[in-house]
Amino acid sequence: MTAGMLITSYSPVFAESAVRIGMTAADIPRTLGQPDQGFEGNRFTGNTMYDGLTQWDLSSADKASVVIPSLATEWKVSDADKTKWIFKLRPGVKFHDGSDFNADAVVWNVEKVLKQDALQFDASQVGVTASRMPSLRSAKKIDDMTVELTTAAPEALLPINLTNLFMASPTQWKKLYDAVPANVADTKERAKQAWDAFTRSASGTGPWKMDKFVPRERLEMVKNAGYWDAKRVPKVDRLVVLPMPEANARTAALLAGQVDWIENPAPDALPQIKQRGFVVYQNEQPHVWPWQFSRIEGSPWNDIRVRKAANLCIDRDAMKDGLLGGLMASATGTFEPGHPWRGSPKFQIKYDPDAARKLMTEAGFSATKKLKVKTQTSASGSGQMLPLPMNEFVQQSLAECFFDVELDVIEWNTLFTNWRKGAKDESARGAHATNVTYAAMDPFFAMIRFLDSKMAPPVSNNWGFINEPEYDALVAKVRVAFDPAERDKALAALHERSVDEAAFLYVAHDVGPRAMSAKIKNFVQPKSWFVDFSTMTMN
Repeated sequence: MTAGMLITSYSPVFAESAVRIGMTAADIPRTLGQPDQGFEGNRFTGNTMYDGLTQWDLSSADKASVVIPSLATEWKVSDADKTKWIFKLRPGVKFHDGSDFNADAVVWNVEKVLKQDALQFDASQVGVTASRMPSLRSAKKIDDMTVELTTAAPEALLPINLTNLFMASPTQWKKLYDAVPANVADTKERAKQAWDAFTRSASGTGPWKMDKFVPRERLEMVKNAGYWDAKRVPKVDRLVVLPMPEANARTAALLAGQVDWIENPAPDALPQIKQRGFVVYQNEQPHVWPWQFSRIEGSPWNDIRVRKAANLCIDRDAMKDGLLGGLMASATGTFEPGHPWRGSPKFQIKYDPDAARKLMTEAGFSATKKLKVKTQTSASGSGQMLPLPMNEFVQQSLAECFFDVELDVIEWNTLFTNWRKGAKDESARGAHATNVTYAAMDPFFAMIRFLDSKMAPPVSNNWGFINEPEYDALVAKVRVAFDPAERDKALAALHERSVDEAAFLYVAHDVGPRAMSAKIKNFVQPKSWFVDFSTMTMN
């Protein structure tokens, strides 16, 4: 045996550390920069491979997440014109392909979803982006490290909205555009093919870089060792995400060692999961599991007595302790007591079936004359928790209060797409309510997009076409409240009104349950929909 062979035989082999995660989504969220699949998409393919101008602080398990600088280091609304914001950009940031992040890249990314005659405009990214920042109208370069963003009207919430606009590499996209075969002459078709190619060779500025991507099967990312924030360079070499929409299948995969981490474990398997040494994390999120009511002409939910009755007919504690094994928090509105946006609602959401039946009787219904309502929901999905058993629980509960509930179960991403089309669209299939969960981290996501009449489809997510002047007046106050204290006061008034009007059927708040191998250390479960995968280590 030669010396060289001896060295080869005894050289240490450093194993790559990898974390494999089973998602609730049925498919890999889009990887081209603006994910689909709801906020699970942002969690796994948005905040991993990309950055926005602003981001959520996910460093604490105890404090509420707030917006902090990301690719922008500071921002300020113009004193002279409240529709114009100046953003100073972070110098020295590189896209994964090695090109520079600068003001040109920001303008390019704004125009990819807002400027229809831009070469890179992609209609497929508009729905999941523009509805989350409906006031943004344009971007202009001031210098290499400064941009001016313009809104349609004064918009105090723009810095929060911008957490949803992810920066993709214009250089990488143009390279893919130029590589489209020359016989494809139509520029829109070339752009479409370039974006399709971008999904398989993505380039952002985020802490993780795309390595392998198999649609509907798996996405593998590796750490970006050159990430601009040294504190958030990943401590694990590889992150693998796998679509596993069925809770029992996810749980079985964890127990069998096929994955290291699962979202939303099956509640009835929690004792076994813990007994086998896995760790279960949970933390109440700013998140609501509701029914969003149709308010179009002829909807049964136009009667406030019916809306209030439904809210009084659900035994949320029984759902929590029985069905979900403790993995939820009962909802009495979008925000709970103690939150600065709670206000002081007069209508107390609680379990009071006698009061519910009294209201239904006043509205003309009884045990022999039930009110038929149809609700659209999904079998799985981002933040949907356990939608089928939870909706069946609601269905049975409401039956005790003279409701006859029909559930229309469709695929999650289809439900999410329908959400932007509205109750009047044929996609609703006659449903009087939709069950799409929503994040309540920021004011626009929590209330404005549902209550403002100007946010009706196709602009944003006022699915039910709520049109109430008092909501609109309160929203208008929020939009011009650049002072945080004034904004909190205006938001509290808006929330108070929405609860008193029983705007939604408020059922639960998610606690973001996830079960993972005890080998995963240094993970922080924040009070947020999102998590930071950069801090975790894998023994």
